[in-house]
Amino acid sequence: MNFIKNNLLVQIILAIIGGIVLGKYLPVIFNQTISDSIIRVFVTFNTFFSEFLNFFIPLIIIGLIVPAIGNIGQGASKLVLYTAAIAYASTLFAGFTTFGVSMAVFPNLLANQTVVKISETATQLTPYFSLQIPPLLDIMSALFAAFIIGIGVSRIQNSLLLRGFLEFEQIVNKVIQRIIIPLLPLFIFGIFMNMVHSGEIFIILNVFSKIIVVIFIMHVALLLVQYFIAGAISKRNPLTALKTMLPAYFTALGTQSSAATIPVTLRQASKLGLKEDIIKLTIPLCATIHLAGSTMKIVACSIALMLIQGITIDPLTFSGFIFMLGIAMVAAPGVPGGAIMAAIGIIGSMLGFDSKSQALMISLYIAMDSFGTACNVTGDGAIAMILDKIFKNKSIQ
Repeated sequence: MNFIKNNLLVQIILAIIGGIVLGKYLPVIFNQTISDSIIRVFVTFNTFFSEFLNFFIPLIIIGLIVPAIGNIGQGASKLVLYTAAIAYASTLFAGFTTFGVSMAVFPNLLANQTVVKISETATQLTPYFSLQIPPLLDIMSALFAAFIIGIGVSRIQNSLLLRGFLEFEQIVNKVIQRIIIPLLPLFIFGIFMNMVHSGEIFIILNVFSKIIVVIFIMHVALLLVQYFIAGAISKRNPLTALKTMLPAYFTALGTQSSAATIPVTLRQASKLGLKEDIIKLTIPLCATIHLAGSTMKIVACSIALMLIQGITIDPLTFSGFIFMLGIAMVAAPGVPGGAIMAAIGIIGSMLGFDSKSQALMISLYIAMDSFGTACNVTGDGAIAMILDKIFKNKSIQ
């Protein structure tokens, strides 16, 4: 039971399976009226949870981005700024290459698979009641407010306001870890149960199985590119360096957390022969701000879900989304599910995902969370190699 309690991936898988099984067999066990009444209980919960998410997402954006910008701006060394810049560049590279590959592969891979027509003809169950929770700010207002405040407090020495936002960040992280993440499996359970009722489920599962394989291949390709670039800059053998970092990769597969993998990542990075002061600063920092593998998953999953729902994909709009996503990834907490919770606001506001699409996005993301996290932390070694070369004969103060 502890294994299930402490493993979000297992909880999500059980929620998906449970939602599918009960959605399929409730009408067999009971009559249609009773079955619909049971499903409506979960529809009611999902409606309330969606309202809560819509209310809290702007607070997540402010609570994570303001301290991230403020802390980087008050960094004690050039190394912090270089690390942040390279991590952001790596994230953008992952995002734009994934966009190109996904647009080339997914239209044919997902041809003739759409949930639009089914959604139009299916009987949609309504909640027993709903509770409106208007957000304090919309998503774009929260983003601009976070940038302005973050840049402002970064310019103030010993800012009391920054200390306040650091405490607010702790509150946001506690709500994510103790309320949102624990309730996500129940939310996803209800979504999949309702999808069985509407007839959309088999299309969704078919899509899941196809894009998971494609994204895993792209993760491997991303790591090879990162290490060949780092190897060319640092004059090291990229394959040997990547092999050295593999223990961190496999540790992250089990922990699903960049932060929890830091001790192993530090140990393996030291085996690359890098400067200790470089390693001790960049590896913990990258565990929080370098989420190229997570960006790759979010971009690919977004495109796949937009295609099967008939949502128009505008390259310019999606480019803006990738730039904003890179900032959200820098601010995301290094805990299981942290990246998708930091990104879900801009996914909804910039790509037009409704609550059901957001739930599918979360499900698909977490189904591959281990592989994305493993890609993130392994790529941290490549960034450390580049920074070691840049600061070989320079002060890091």
